[in-house]
Amino acid sequence: MFDIVIVGAGPAGLTAAIYGRRAAKSVLVLEARAWGGQIINTPDIENYPAAAHISGADFANQLYEQAVGLGAELKLEKVVGVEDRGETKLIRTTQAEYEAGTVILATGSENRKLGVEREAELTGKGVSYCATCDGNFFRRRDVAVVGGGNTALEDALYLAELANKVYLIHRRDAFRGEEANAARLREKENVEFVLNSTVTALLGEKRLSGVEVADKRSGEKRVLEVKGLFVAVGRVPENECFRELIEVDGSGCAVAGESCRTKVPGVFVAGDIRTKEVRQLVTAAADGAVAATAAINYLNG
Repeated sequence: MFDIVIVGAGPAGLTAAIYGRRAAKSVLVLEARAWGGQIINTPDIENYPAAAHISGADFANQLYEQAVGLGAELKLEKVVGVEDRGETKLIRTTQAEYEAGTVILATGSENRKLGVEREAELTGKGVSYCATCDGNFFRRRDVAVVGGGNTALEDALYLAELANKVYLIHRRDAFRGEEANAARLREKENVEFVLNSTVTALLGEKRLSGVEVADKRSGEKRVLEVKGLFVAVGRVPENECFRELIEVDGSGCAVAGESCRTKVPGVFVAGDIRTKEVRQLVTAAADGAVAATAAINYLNG
């Protein structure tokens, strides 16, 4: 029996573990893949307070060592379900079952991929899913953004202040995002809309050197010589096995506000899995602290 079981060992989950142990609660962290989550794939973190430059792998290792050093127990096991039993929760993995007074779900989300050949190979080598994380690496260069929602429009606006030129590629002729953002982009001299078009190929050997796009109406193809491609076609929350336990919105995100509380007493969510406006390393860590504090208060009555 644990006081807190945390599902997911990314920045949100490991931060929650640190806070849980500092409150002298017994903590178990369950992770299906590797400690650190998606941040381990980031070569250089520049936007975390007081850490001007640190690799994602080093950041994750330091979080892991801090949590373990405080006495948190971590196991590499895939969680397949969580059952609410009132005062306790039953957590099932592919290998065992665990009982806890509270559960924090911090499984994060995956970037929806374009599905273009060599996308995985060039991720981190010109292909990115976070403009605010990686945009600074492309100052005064030509880049492209793919997508038509608010994230894509906001990414293009952000990059327009850094890059030499920004191509905004969208498969339709109208955006799903706010018209106000689209209007601001139309006023930018260094932004070009590439509408009714899809990315059909990624070019370059060791790094991205360009993208091939095809017009959906004519089939005509052209090459955009860009050094960066920012994919903003949505995210997929990794909460499939919790959907009968917690409430989710239309995009699959767990419904929870800044308190990180769900509708189920004793079940909390943290990080990219929940409904939120900003998905960044710093907000994931903040969620972990908030969720753990809420779990501690719940346990203390």
